[in-house]
Amino acid sequence: MTQEISKPKKPRSRRRQVVEVLNPNAAGIDVGGASHYVAVPPDRDDQPVREFGCFTRDLHKLADWLDACGIDTVAMESTGVYWIPIYEILDRRGFKVLLVNARHVKNVAGRKSDVLDCQWLQQLHMFGLVRGAFRPDDQICVLRSLSRQRATLLRFQARHIQHMQKALVQMNIQLANVISDVVGETGQKILRAIVAGERNPHVLAAMRNVRIKASEEEIVQSLRGNWRDEHVFALKQALELFDFYAKQVADCDALIEQQMVMLHKHDGVPGKARKTSHRNKPKFDLRTRLYQMCGVDLTRIDGIDVCTAMTVLAEVGVDMSKFPTAKHFAAWLGLAPGTKISGGKVLSSKANKTANKAAMALRQAASCLKKSQSALGAYYRRMCAKMDKPKAITAAAHKLARLIYTMITKGQEYVDQGQAYYEERYRQRVEYHLRKRAETLGLRLVPMEAA
Repeated sequence: MTQEISKPKKPRSRRRQVVEVLNPNAAGIDVGGASHYVAVPPDRDDQPVREFGCFTRDLHKLADWLDACGIDTVAMESTGVYWIPIYEILDRRGFKVLLVNARHVKNVAGRKSDVLDCQWLQQLHMFGLVRGAFRPDDQICVLRSLSRQRATLLRFQARHIQHMQKALVQMNIQLANVISDVVGETGQKILRAIVAGERNPHVLAAMRNVRIKASEEEIVQSLRGNWRDEHVFALKQALELFDFYAKQVADCDALIEQQMVMLHKHDGVPGKARKTSHRNKPKFDLRTRLYQMCGVDLTRIDGIDVCTAMTVLAEVGVDMSKFPTAKHFAAWLGLAPGTKISGGKVLSSKANKTANKAAMALRQAASCLKKSQSALGAYYRRMCAKMDKPKAITAAAHKLARLIYTMITKGQEYVDQGQAYYEERYRQRVEYHLRKRAETLGLRLVPMEAA
């Protein structure tokens, strides 16, 4: 018996992976509050790293120097709001500007301690190792700024509502216990009469609206208090500040309407609206303006009102081409499940934390589906039965985001099939999977009637 002699194996050739230069004309900017450090490739200038001031003249000098060095793309970190002026100037001058997340840059290994931030950004961008953040079109950015300013004004206005309630409690005027909203029609009439000098509780209680559930006698008892001058003065100033912010919100709404007229792309008007009440919605026909922007009526989705739809469109816009699929859109919002996997085992599927304002609006809309007799309401209640409430809200907001993406990209209206339809489809899915599971175990599923 002859023994075969195995031939010696040839040693494997180790191929060194060479990282290709994808952006040879790349620059990096370290944005600061007082100055900006800019780095270009070493072969473009004798001094490849320079410092520029934050004045507008300095920013134009920075753009001229980049143009002279043959730079066509720039990467910078999103540092506070200091990046906005330089971003807008460079974008207007024709440069491709990438706004980089600082967390993503820090997670890339290989940085040396003697390399400046701007040089590190320039190197990463040159090899294509960083990605720019999403930024909508310029007109959408204007609408987004106005929408955020409006939300800020509403928060300031809400603080003065608390000041009015505090002044009433200090005078032992328990109006909030008999009226649900002190800034409603009845509450405003009574508060303004108190500031004007009226103290008779019967005269004040006669101003109640017929829809108030509390009786006139209960309102009279709640209006008997201690009318101290300093507390009345605090109530007066809080009411004046409330009216001031109401005027500021009205001015902001006028600019928002003008901007939405410029974004008019689709003719026509939406169908009949659902009955919803939102005290802080703009005074103009916001629903029609939103329909003329995107061509679909987003308020047909249960839980989404005109203010939520305006927040989403102001943050994202109507151009969804930058998101290849609905999954990419949900991941950008921070509503998609996490992908923390090791060795094929899912360690955590928790969604990433984000301060995305559109995601916050969708989460708030999802929390309103608790009592909705729709398919989305049934889905939300089923998620609450499976997991805790925050996760259920995120799951429902994820579904809302996918519906919005589908409506805008395909131009189709949303039609609710109802709670019964959703529960029947869910029962069919469960039955199908039970049958498949029984077949794998060598069993057969038999209905109760046949058994």
